[in-house]
Amino acid sequence: MGKDYQRPELAMPGQFRTSEVMDTTLSEMPDVKSFFKNRTLQALIDTAIAQNNDLKIAVKNIESSQAVLKKVRLNYLPDLNTQITANQNISSANSLAGIGNEQFIGSRSVKDFSASLGLSWEIDIWGRIKREKEEALAGLLQMQQVRRVVQTQLVSDVANGYYNLLMLDRQLEIATQSWQLSDSTLAITDAQYRVGEANLLSIRQAMGQLELTAQLIPQIEQSIRIQENALSLLCGNYAHKIKREYAENEQFVDISSTAYAVSLLAVRPDVHAAELALMAANARVGITQALMYPALTITASGGLNSFKASNWFSVPGALFGSVAGGLVQPVFLRRKLKTQYEQAVIERAKAVITFRQTVLQGYAQVSDALIMNEKLDEQFLAARRRQVALEEGIGAANVLFRTGMVNYLEIITAENSYLQTRLNVVQLSREKAGAHIELYRALGGGWK
Repeated sequence: MGKDYQRPELAMPGQFRTSEVMDTTLSEMPDVKSFFKNRTLQALIDTAIAQNNDLKIAVKNIESSQAVLKKVRLNYLPDLNTQITANQNISSANSLAGIGNEQFIGSRSVKDFSASLGLSWEIDIWGRIKREKEEALAGLLQMQQVRRVVQTQLVSDVANGYYNLLMLDRQLEIATQSWQLSDSTLAITDAQYRVGEANLLSIRQAMGQLELTAQLIPQIEQSIRIQENALSLLCGNYAHKIKREYAENEQFVDISSTAYAVSLLAVRPDVHAAELALMAANARVGITQALMYPALTITASGGLNSFKASNWFSVPGALFGSVAGGLVQPVFLRRKLKTQYEQAVIERAKAVITFRQTVLQGYAQVSDALIMNEKLDEQFLAARRRQVALEEGIGAANVLFRTGMVNYLEIITAENSYLQTRLNVVQLSREKAGAHIELYRALGGGWK
């Protein structure tokens, strides 16, 4: 009963959406260590995969599904039960049984002792057990893909957390340098004030700029501690300091001239899990349909029986046996079986929609990640050019300020613009790393 699974038509585009012309096309996603080249990050990822509790729960779900599959695989075999019973029945003196017992055995009390082995075997006429096996296998494989989904997300979270720390470290360094620059400006302004070349307002403005920069330092330090705590939790550890290694212009996999084949969506764990859920739903339709048809069951039992304990194990006198076969056809169960079948058909239709939607989401996420990588590169280059220009400008402004050729407002404005630009460059560098990480996640992590 039921139809064998066929993948729904998806009509997928030939390539992911991107404005760049790619020179080569990769049909296989690089593995984790090829994608993330930072050795310190690789060690963190290894620790998280080994110790993360969410991942351990996913592994236990797989073990549970394996147990279900083992059980279903044995459904083709008969049920065997052994039974040992002893009972005593005392009939009333006025009953027909009591009178008969008195005449034949001289007592109204009848004892019975039995030891038997019973067999019950359902013949899989309609393929229901086959469909149950398909459903259980799909459930097991789906749990394995769910584990990969969790693992891919875990690696992405660890990588994002690690690069957040690198960004925060760099921002803390910039804030400290800016504080030192503001302190130097305040010292020069104070010296000018003492010789009458600056007023009290300029002193207060310089002090305000100094304190504004000083405020950034504890804010960034706070964010560093919180991010370290979050990474420790992902790695299954108590909160502690996270070791990191800052590499200037750190490179991921080079994607500037590389396209990824759309076929990679088929190995995305969530896409594969959605298709396996559809397979299970398709098998469930066959199971519920088979339940509406006759079931052929063969039963047999045999053993030893006697009304005297002394003759219980007397062979062959105490031996007995029976064999029976029967067809059971459901007739009226208050529409229970038909409703189950109709619900299974609806669930299969929903699973088809979910599968198609998961593919659409995967396609959009990969396209988004490719566009992010392309456009963030352009933003980063523009921000770096602006930083170089402001760096040259603030150098000139400091020289002019010391000679009194520019006022304190101009120097404070220049310092503030330079600070914000440097922080922005670091932020864009972090976003570039995030775009690479998102591409890794969107392509499914490369798990084999």
